[in-house]
Amino acid sequence: MNLLPQNAQEIEVVGATVPFYKYEENGVTFIQFDSSKAGHPEPMINAMSGLQTIQGDEKLIMLNSKPPMGLFPKIENEFDFEHEEIKPGLTRVVFSKKGQNTTDTNFNDTTCGGGSCSN
Repeated sequence: MNLLPQNAQEIEVVGATVPFYKYEENGVTFIQFDSSKAGHPEPMINAMSGLQTIQGDEKLIMLNSKPPMGLFPKIENEFDFEHEEIKPGLTRVVFSKKGQNTTDTNFNDTTCGGGSCSN
């Protein structure tokens, strides 16, 4: 199942452990990565790396085996997010920056406390 459009171009994202791709669709720029087969703590590391990358109205798409519940509380002051199950074992999470210029996310915090990490 290829979830990337034909116009997707691979980009370098500092700190990432999986490939990231950038593309435009309907006037919106997306940056996308797939951590669905990555083991702990790679999904969290890649999400934080990707979130640092998006600017303005760009959106980050994370494909993962399940919603990254340990990530959401860490970023909710600065980013909006929606997730949907595409098929069993594959969830699509779309992140976007909130309107205000909040910068209180600790992008170095790639741990998952209390066992709430998702891989």
